Amino acid sequence: MKIVELTNNVNIALTNEEADFLLKFHKDDIQKFKSDLSERQILIANQLVNKNVLQRTKDQGRVVYKRANR
Repeated sequence: MKIVELTNNVNIALTNEEADFLLKFHKDDIQKFKSDLSERQILIANQLVNKNVLQRTKDQGRVVYKRANR
């Protein structure tokens, strides 16, 4: 488990797998399309949505994951 500090000084506990995914998310690009992710990455992304770290939206009929606005 890792404790991550978000932009508004809120600490949240993430699993190592979630933290690794979040790091890759920032290095590659600002948003990721669900169709570009593996099944495991979709599960992790949905866990991060539940923790309010990522935001899931639709863009032209495609599901997009991006950083939650805080």
